Amino acid sequence: MECVIYQQQTGESEQIDCRQADGGCQVTLDRLAVLKQDEFAWIRMDEPAQEELQRLAEHLKLHPLAVEDAVQAHQRPKQERFGDVLAVAVKTLWFVERTSDVETGEVMIFLDSSFALTVRHGANDPTVEAARRLAQQPEMARLGPVGVLHTLTDVIVDAYAEAAAQVRTDLTELERCVFSPVREDLTEQIYSLKREVVEFRDAIQPLVPVMQPFTTARDDWPRQVVPYFRDVTDHLTRTDTEVRAMDDLLASVLDAHLAKVSTWQNDDMRRISAWAAIFAVPTMVAGIYGMNFADMPELDWRYGYPCVLAVMVLGAGLLYRAFRRNGWL
Repeated sequence: MECVIYQQQTGESEQIDCRQADGGCQVTLDRLAVLKQDEFAWIRMDEPAQEELQRLAEHLKLHPLAVEDAVQAHQRPKQERFGDVLAVAVKTLWFVERTSDVETGEVMIFLDSSFALTVRHGANDPTVEAARRLAQQPEMARLGPVGVLHTLTDVIVDAYAEAAAQVRTDLTELERCVFSPVREDLTEQIYSLKREVVEFRDAIQPLVPVMQPFTTARDDWPRQVVPYFRDVTDHLTRTDTEVRAMDDLLASVLDAHLAKVSTWQNDDMRRISAWAAIFAVPTMVAGIYGMNFADMPELDWRYGYPCVLAVMVLGAGLLYRAFRRNGWL
């Protein structure tokens, strides 16, 4: 756990030491108990256990249901109010280039007038970048815990946009392969990318209505923060639209590829049928002369055998030429 105390008037920050005592962070709790009126704390926790979060929650007067949501980390993007505390659940998302997978995590954000508590789950940690930006933008720190909420959501939405650009690159490459003349079955790759886009959509789409209320003035928030939230929501909406478009486009790409696979199968069947018809001519002639009847034509003729072979070759050749002309071979 990390805790930083911010001065709203100056934007300056103070890192608080966190030493474990009886399973909790006693030093941090003591400092939180004597916060001045113009100070607020940002407490950052990474995948805490129930007991670790419980003691802090009791000090901050968090609702038990909010604590349960923060520990379980399987929440749909949402915002809820528990008394004076606003709880916002946001999905984090990043693109793994090595496997071309979209990975997701979660950040639960609790806001009060004197603190911001973030509980993170997943391999990616957006709070590090948010803390760096907040240190470089003291005017945002002056806005209080709401400034933390904006900075963190801004970092997460920027990550959405970066991941969407990388998924778009993979989709463009997949389109090129689908419509290339090379015969390659890409059904599994298309379905895999489709699954990643669906996961992307499920993370970003529910967040849009969660962020919309932050774009209007609220009595308990500084008015100057509203344009910043509008900017974040605009970026979020644009990325959401792009992800929806990629989802629809992938469905079309899959249909086109399946149609192309069906065409390949039809071409193969035509070739097989054409070669079967060609071999049917000598098979038929050979079958007739293999029936061993006494009165077979040309059995006693000196040139009967070469003549039959010539008929076989001629019949097969004529069929081959006809199938080539019609594009079956």
